[in-house]
Amino acid sequence: MAMHRILGAGLALRLLRVAGRRGRGCPARLLPGPAGGRAPAADVPPCREAPRGLGPGLLSLLAALAWSSRPAPAEQERERQGAGGAAAGDAEAEIIQLLKRAKLCIMKDEPAEAELILHDALRLAYKSDNKKAITYTYDLMANLAFIRGQLENAEKLFKATMSYLLGGGMQQEDNAIIEISVKLATIYAAQNRQELALAGYEFCISTLEEKIGREKELSEDTLSVEEKANTHLLLGMCLETYARYLLFSKQPSQAQRMYEKALQIAEEILGERHPQTIVLLSDLATTLDAQGRSDEACVHAQRASDLARQVEHPELHVLLSNLAAVLMHRERYAQAEEIYQEALKRAKLKRDEVSVQRIREELAGLSRKRRPLS
Repeated sequence: MAMHRILGAGLALRLLRVAGRRGRGCPARLLPGPAGGRAPAADVPPCREAPRGLGPGLLSLLAALAWSSRPAPAEQERERQGAGGAAAGDAEAEIIQLLKRAKLCIMKDEPAEAELILHDALRLAYKSDNKKAITYTYDLMANLAFIRGQLENAEKLFKATMSYLLGGGMQQEDNAIIEISVKLATIYAAQNRQELALAGYEFCISTLEEKIGREKELSEDTLSVEEKANTHLLLGMCLETYARYLLFSKQPSQAQRMYEKALQIAEEILGERHPQTIVLLSDLATTLDAQGRSDEACVHAQRASDLARQVEHPELHVLLSNLAAVLMHRERYAQAEEIYQEALKRAKLKRDEVSVQRIREELAGLSRKRRPLS
């Protein structure tokens, strides 16, 4: 049977390709926590090859990084309150430049260089006793460790970041805390710590839903439209992340409900032509097809592919592959093969070797289905 690809898998694998390069690693020593105790050391090992069989958790969060073209809501908040928020002295200005350089290196798939720059920023933040810069730098280090598949180290760094934020007076329902919490839940899912993962996802979703309910009637003078939208987007990210976990856990009907809620948020705030909205539409199709509802799945998958063509979606080849899988399940073999061939061509142009191999396997499976019995 042809295997669907959750769109996030392609993004995850591209992000993790950086781990195939060699780089220097050095331990990140955490500052004393808010209560005065010393947090455990978080070792940042050298880059290594990306692990195979990443599991639902890691794939789901890396996919969710694509939710918005602007910074995630919690990141926006930290940028306002963090290293760049106060009147900057020379040391703070240098930290800001280092953090910008580190982000650029991450975007360019240069994780080893990003790691070195972040350690420089951390040392300078220690020296100048800039607690907000320390917190923000640890957060970036945690995300970098996560992207590289260094889950144990990422967990320590995320927990340290959360500890500093809470110790500084931030509330548990703050978007920054929720964003870290969903990342921790995803790490637990990838490590098969299922009870912690489920508790984490449910905490994030229920907390945000309650928060949105309370903020619904607040005037713009009290809470801006943008702040409300950011909280909705964060809820959408959490719903999508949880949906992926549920789908990989073979709970497609529950995953469907989460995808539908996430899709509604994306359509309302980002618009139907936004890349992440299109991703959700395709993933919802996959979830419906997993339940044997191929007719409904085909409508969504076709719509996602059509929109992806219009906006020149970077993952069009994966969306087409998902559509072809649905068509194959409906026994529309000729159309499925045609779309698989287009997906294969586009995957080669993207130099996405993982997709190329998978599509070839699906074409081979399709060929066996079409072969008459002797």
